[in-house]
Amino acid sequence: MITANPVQTHYQNYPYPTYPLVASVRCCDTYALNLKVLWARFNNTLPPVEAAKILIAGCGTFAPYPMAIANPDVPITALDLSDRSLHRARLHCLLHGRRNVTFRCGDLSEQHAIDDRFGFIDSYGVLHHLEDPLAGLKILAGHLVPGGILRIMLYSRYARREEESIRRAFRLLGINSPRRARQLLCKAGPGSRLADFMAASDETTTVSGLADALLHPCVHTYRIDELLEMVTQAGMEPLLFGHHGALEDPAEEILRLRMLEKDRQSPGNFVVYLGKKGKPIAANTGDSLVVLNPCLVSSVSRLSFGTLQINPRIGCSNPLINGRNRGFLRHFVAPVRRSDLAGDEAGMVTVYKRLLFLTEYV
Repeated sequence: MITANPVQTHYQNYPYPTYPLVASVRCCDTYALNLKVLWARFNNTLPPVEAAKILIAGCGTFAPYPMAIANPDVPITALDLSDRSLHRARLHCLLHGRRNVTFRCGDLSEQHAIDDRFGFIDSYGVLHHLEDPLAGLKILAGHLVPGGILRIMLYSRYARREEESIRRAFRLLGINSPRRARQLLCKAGPGSRLADFMAASDETTTVSGLADALLHPCVHTYRIDELLEMVTQAGMEPLLFGHHGALEDPAEEILRLRMLEKDRQSPGNFVVYLGKKGKPIAANTGDSLVVLNPCLVSSVSRLSFGTLQINPRIGCSNPLINGRNRGFLRHFVAPVRRSDLAGDEAGMVTVYKRLLFLTEYV
């Protein structure tokens, strides 16, 4: 058992997030977590054998379940410093028939907590709770195979302004329990910052959500250039931003974020897929193959006359999948050669590749 620290104690007391064990996720909504699709997006090939492993670094109570849905045939390691969170995550997977996850209790900040290398590492909403986020990022980067992908979510300075002002005030007042915090929030006068936060935040509806938002013992927030500096020091670079409204080109999105921050604005917290600098990318020579994201096969293949709405996961909104679109995507359940596509089909492929609905590889 690892030595307790304030963050571990926090999640032992308030395992996060709080979802009912019966809560399920549609396979189609996990499309942005599929290892093969992400690997092909950033490497132009399918992942080699040594890359067919996934790590969730700081998995909490829920993340292993959707990751296992997206990658049913890939070994997944779920690491967390709270055994209570791991117990909940394990139960969720077992109740939904997910058996490809190994659960491990450990602190990702410790060098020996991770003993393998992975093609995809997911550390969503974790690094900003470490005492030294840069050290944690360097450790994760060191456990990627060549060409590997790391997804992180970090708090934006301007998206977290209200939470951070309240969190600091609560610490100064010695408020350290969700019950006491809720009492103060409920007593706040109409139109006050506390009342507005209470009305706008979904986190205040659960004990663990309230504790995570306002009582966490260790929180770091970032401006975009601070995030980029940390990424650079870890020897990595942005491959794709996935927060709301993000532009496809990382350089263009960075410029957009800098402009927003001049007005102290943010589109939300930062979500970004990272790769190591100078990672090998296969030359796109010869004919390539285009295939449907495996997470969409069941939904697209099913005979249906209605429309399918897939929840957005990489910043851009997704179009409704009507009968015509479903028919087009159905052609790619088996790989199709790029050279066999007509002009209008090639254009539609480009659109759906951007959404990660289709993937292309040599």
